[in-house]
Amino acid sequence: MFHKRQIVYSAVLILLVIAIGTIGYMSIEKWDFLDSLYMTIITITTVGFREVHPLGRPGMVFTIFLIVFSLGIVFYILNTGAKVIIEGEFARLLGRRKLEKRIKKLRGHYIICGYGRMGRIISKEFLASKAPFVVIEKEPPLPGTEERGVLLVQGDATRDEVLKEAGIEVAAGLVTVLPTDAENLYVVLTAKGLNPGLNVVARAGGEGAEQKLLRAGADKVVSPYFIGGLRIAHTILKPAVMDFIEFATKSGNLELQMEEIYIGEGSPLAGQSLDQCGLGRDLGIIVVGMKDKQDEIKFNPTSRSVLKAGNVLIALGESSSLKKLEALAKGA
Repeated sequence: MFHKRQIVYSAVLILLVIAIGTIGYMSIEKWDFLDSLYMTIITITTVGFREVHPLGRPGMVFTIFLIVFSLGIVFYILNTGAKVIIEGEFARLLGRRKLEKRIKKLRGHYIICGYGRMGRIISKEFLASKAPFVVIEKEPPLPGTEERGVLLVQGDATRDEVLKEAGIEVAAGLVTVLPTDAENLYVVLTAKGLNPGLNVVARAGGEGAEQKLLRAGADKVVSPYFIGGLRIAHTILKPAVMDFIEFATKSGNLELQMEEIYIGEGSPLAGQSLDQCGLGRDLGIIVVGMKDKQDEIKFNPTSRSVLKAGNVLIALGESSSLKKLEALAKGA
C-alpha cells in the first residue's frame, strides 16, 4: 500500500532532477534558465528532440549522467502514479485521512475489537444508542457487512499502534470479541497497559478463560456459550419472563425500555426519595434497581430510598419518559 509520504517523496525527486539538470546546463554550457530547463525536460523524458544548442564535451558527459540518473526515477514515479490512479490509492488516502481526523476528535468513546457476527451485533446496539465507538478488525469486512456510520480501523487489535490509532488513551471502554481466548487475553493486557482506567469487557470461549481474563485486567467477562445455554433453558422454563426481558431490552423499542440512569452532581433528584421524585407518579417509570458508588445493587428499592449523586438507577419505562429522567439526572 502506498502512503502519502511516498507520493511526496516522488514529487521531491522529480523536482530535484529538474533542478540538477537546469543548474548543470547553466553552469557547464552557460545557457540561460529557459534553454537549460527545456534541455533538462526533453532529456529526462527522452522525447528525442535535438539539442537546444550544440553541446561541448563536458555537456555531453553531463547529459549522459542526467539520462542514466533520471530514467530510473522517472519510471519509478510513472509506476507509482499509475498505481495511485488504477488502484484508487489516492482516494483511499483521502478517506484514511478523514477517518483519522474523525477518530482524533473522539473522547470518552468505546472500542470494539473484532467485527465478526458478535462484533456487528454490538456495533448495531451502539449505533442505536448513539454511543461513539471505533471498530478494529484485522480483515477487511465483506461487502454488505459494514454498517453505515461505523468507524473501522483495519489492523491487529493486539498491537499497541493499532489501539492508539483507535484512540485507546482517551477511550472510556473497550470490548474484545476476537475469535480466540488468547487474542482476547492479549488485547486486555495491552489495553490496560495503555489506559489503566479503561473499562474492559472481554469474551470468553473455553473453560477457565474467564478467570485468566479477569486476572489480566478485564472488568467484566462474558461467556456467550454459558449465557446462550441459560437463555435457551429459561426460554423453555420461563417463557413469559424471557419474553418480557427481550421486549424491555430490545433496541429501537419505543413502547418500553430498560436503561441505566446516572445521577450526576447537582442533579435536582439528589437528596430526594423515590416517592418525592415522583418518577412513577409523574413519568410512569419503574425503578427496578439502584447501584451505589461501591457497585452494590439494591433490587426493587422502596419509595423511601434516597437518591444520591453517583447512584445509577436501573429504570423501566417509555423511551420519552426515560429521556426526561436522563435530563433531570444530569444536573448542572
